Order: sequence, then structure tokens, then C-alpha cells
Amino acid sequence: MKTYLVLWFNSNGALPSEVDRSLMSLGFKAVQGNFDYVYDWGDNVNLDDILRFTDKIQMTLQGSGVMFKTETVNGQL
Repeated sequence: MKTYLVLWFNSNGALPSEVDRSLMSLGFKAVQGNFDYVYDWGDNVNLDDILRFTDKIQMTLQGSGVMFKTETVNGQL
């Protein structure tokens, strides 16, 4: 399973390089294409784990002016 992350930055918010460091510390890897980052869960993961991880993303980005969208899929997009 993989969680893909798309970010929308605010010109009055945090620097993209600061956001990048914060997301990398959660285990995300930067990618190019339709998504900005990907988190690889390895094997299957349950919905509660996904929701808790999404909470961590929200807490990490809180106050940064960054909006985000996640998409978790089994396999690759």
C-alpha cells in the first residue's frame, strides 16, 4: 500500500524546503509527476493506521499555510 500526497502552498506560509524536511521526517519520499510525495506502507495497512497517519500529516502542516490531499492505494498509480 502507498499513500500519495499533493500539497498546495500559500505564498504567506512556510517555505517549501521547511515543509519538505518535515514530511521527510514522517517517512515520505519526494516524487515527480501527479503527486508530490509518497509513503510506502509495505504490506497491507488498515484504515485506522491510515487515519492516524493522516492526523500526523495534519499536525505537521498545521500553521504552515499548506493544504494537502492524500490518496492511499494498493499498488502503484
